[in-house]
Amino acid sequence: MRRSLSWTSLASAVGLLLAVPALSSADFAKGRLKVFILAGQSNMEGQGRASAKDEKGNELPGTLMSMLSNPAKAALIQSLRTPDGKWAHRDDVWVYDVNENGVRTGPLGLGYGWALGNDDWFGPELQFGNAIKKHVRDQILIIKTAWGGKSLYADFRPPSSGGTVGPYYTQMVTTVKQVLGNLKQEFPAYDGRGYELSGFVWWHGWNDFCDPKHAVPEYEQNLANLIRDLRHDLHAPKLPVVIGEFTGPWGADCKEPAATAVRHAQAAVADMPEFSKNVVFVTTHDFVRPRAESPSDQTYHEFQNAETYFLVGNALGEGAWDLIARKH
Repeated sequence: MRRSLSWTSLASAVGLLLAVPALSSADFAKGRLKVFILAGQSNMEGQGRASAKDEKGNELPGTLMSMLSNPAKAALIQSLRTPDGKWAHRDDVWVYDVNENGVRTGPLGLGYGWALGNDDWFGPELQFGNAIKKHVRDQILIIKTAWGGKSLYADFRPPSSGGTVGPYYTQMVTTVKQVLGNLKQEFPAYDGRGYELSGFVWWHGWNDFCDPKHAVPEYEQNLANLIRDLRHDLHAPKLPVVIGEFTGPWGADCKEPAATAVRHAQAAVADMPEFSKNVVFVTTHDFVRPRAESPSDQTYHEFQNAETYFLVGNALGEGAWDLIARKH
């Protein structure tokens, strides 16, 4: 199943953010903690910039701070601010985040990007959590397992694809089980009413796209196996899955048509009959903003543009909610 959320104007984005389907928490495993797994490589780790300055100390374009100076963009991120003008955090959405720089846990807010604990960085989890929370009264836990430069072909390779199981597939599953087995320790505010695995979100593609000879031809098969194997290993046969479209490509090292092939493979998995009711492909590449409007020239990280990461997170959250609402 495909969901198109190619917002080309901020006005339409704000309109979608305000649209909330009617489904009470009583219809959605009443009272249970809702657990979402977010996984991928450096983009999912979080390369969005809350603040970044040039050599003269001026705020660079494309950060959250710079968005506040534009009334339309400030309205888009209003939910991220407290009435006294500080960046908000929410205790009803908890994050467990692991990447190559360590582990960070705590309430949803800034600081769960690539540079764990540094509030100048964030990823899709920020607005994903807010988007889901619009619809759900119960507690939410986001478990994010993302490491930079990791392929599906090798690093996340699922058992059903044969060959050596990817070490980061194993670490992802192990992390989820460890957190779920120690909820009160990892999520101190957990109220003890049980949990429901409510979604798996995959935003990924760069390393495989850069290997058109080996990884690209296998991407569709490997992604389908990733979903099947994760559902099996987590004992969640109907786990809702959101596939976020690979946003690229740019860069001298990786060229078309490999990027288009990866996107088509991602969409094809969501269109498989076995996944028609519980997997969705969410378009994201139109959220990328130009280099001139961004704080970085890192093409492979969407120029580290905050608006891009905010919109991607919101689209992934709304895609997850579509599946949940359809399921319940």
